Amino acid sequence: MIENTKCECGHQNHLGTVLCESCGKPLYDDHGDEVLEMRYDGVARRSQKQNPSWIDKIWRFFSSVKVAVYLIIITLLGAILGSIYPQSNVFINNFDPSTYYRDNFGTLGHIYYLLGLHKTYESWWFLTLLFMIGTSLVVCSLDRVLPLYRALKKQQIRKHEKFLTRQKVTYQSEIAEIRTEDDAEAWVENMAKRLRKRFYRVHTEGSALLAEKYRFSRWGPYILHIGLIIFLMAAFMRSLPGWQMDRYMGFLEGQTVQIPDTKFFLKNEKFTVELYSPEEMSEEFRAKDRAAFKLFQTKAVLYECTEHCNDPSRRVLEEVHRHDIEVNHPLVYEGLIIYQFDFQQTPRLLSVSPSITNKQTGESYGPFYLSTYDPQTHFEVGPYSLELKGYFPDFALDSRGEPITQSADPNAPAYIFTVKGPALAPDGEIFIYFPREVDKNSFRQDDLNGELAQKIEISAGSMENVEIADFTSYLNVRVDRAMPYIWIACAISMIGLIMNFYWQHRRIWVRIDGQRLLIGAHTNKNWFGLRKEVADALEHNNIKVDPKSLNNGGNSS
Repeated sequence: MIENTKCECGHQNHLGTVLCESCGKPLYDDHGDEVLEMRYDGVARRSQKQNPSWIDKIWRFFSSVKVAVYLIIITLLGAILGSIYPQSNVFINNFDPSTYYRDNFGTLGHIYYLLGLHKTYESWWFLTLLFMIGTSLVVCSLDRVLPLYRALKKQQIRKHEKFLTRQKVTYQSEIAEIRTEDDAEAWVENMAKRLRKRFYRVHTEGSALLAEKYRFSRWGPYILHIGLIIFLMAAFMRSLPGWQMDRYMGFLEGQTVQIPDTKFFLKNEKFTVELYSPEEMSEEFRAKDRAAFKLFQTKAVLYECTEHCNDPSRRVLEEVHRHDIEVNHPLVYEGLIIYQFDFQQTPRLLSVSPSITNKQTGESYGPFYLSTYDPQTHFEVGPYSLELKGYFPDFALDSRGEPITQSADPNAPAYIFTVKGPALAPDGEIFIYFPREVDKNSFRQDDLNGELAQKIEISAGSMENVEIADFTSYLNVRVDRAMPYIWIACAISMIGLIMNFYWQHRRIWVRIDGQRLLIGAHTNKNWFGLRKEVADALEHNNIKVDPKSLNNGGNSS
């Protein structure tokens, strides 16, 4: 059965329309004289479609405000769960989440880790919820804004009597002074002048009038939705590679470290700590007998890799920026922001420059540079050739007497070389070198090297050939290319909120039939102000009414 939605005025309405889009006549008089539901001016929405297809059912699901509220509540609960314990991305880069949560928070912490809540805001389910909220905002907006636009674009000036009498603000009376159509038009024009002074845009058609102002405020909620949609899109963009990073990294003095997921490398040339002198501190603070830090500063050099970035031996770095990083004075370069976060006094051996001595002739060759973090594999030192076969930053022996490293930090560095040269075997001989004297004695370097220790010696000689880093500077490395879009979204959302809260769409309809005056008025809020403006316009036409009497069909002559 096809339902007829054609109004008596001749306008063909969309299926599901409650009020005629043209004259405003209620198409279904099931509620007698009740005040009309004016939401979207009674225009049909796609979500109200009869016999919906599966696409319409999906549309109806996401267009539901109730569904949107549930999605927001679930997302908020998920965000709360993610804030119970610290997220894994707030720790320094040597952080191990598989043990941290269990060691610090017990069984609940381990469950927290197993459930993946330590990465809540990067998880697929949280991003899916955000996507669903964004979809709901888009569908809700389109489901409502298009019918509303259609209803407001072409409003008929002379509205149906039932449309006017069933408004929340209405007035009707007989005006004896009106005897002709010209009198009616003059009366309407006189009222129009008053309404124009109230900043209404007035349209007349004979003895009918439509006065309207602040229509733009009707779009406030949808502009707010646009801002929220842009905000959610920016949140999604943060999950794309290179769009967002928030890492805490440690940089030893003299060490150059690659910033993950970028082509940049940062070197901590020198870390400086300054303390307040007793004279600079207050008496109260001196009594606490605690150190007060005046400054901690990282002299940083930022490099950009231009060639062979994945090959340390062939990597080409070009200096692009220098900056002394201090608290509240970050290094900023091409969207990369690096903050001073913390420091620690951790003396570490960075490099050693030893020489090779032929014990039989007493001749010494070198020095050659040995890094404790990224050593080269081949060295030519005088008549000697050294090939690095193994490097153990934190040397130890396992239960079978095999060499192992206990960590990646150079706490007890050991180098295993194949050495070729004068008086040595043609295929070379194995030499184990410990840069630190304490390790050389502890692990008995000469005994490990056997007869080769009687032929050559590898030694740094003096502390001038040893590079030690006294401090580790902890820096917070951030990249957030989505932040400008977030600020734009916030600005758009604020504009939408202001439009919605500080202005109200007001409409006043007037029609005169013979001597009968009929007025209806509608607004989305501040009904008191609307009643007052209608009463003022009537008083200008010598009809004095109490504004309260205009509510719900109050009459006055």
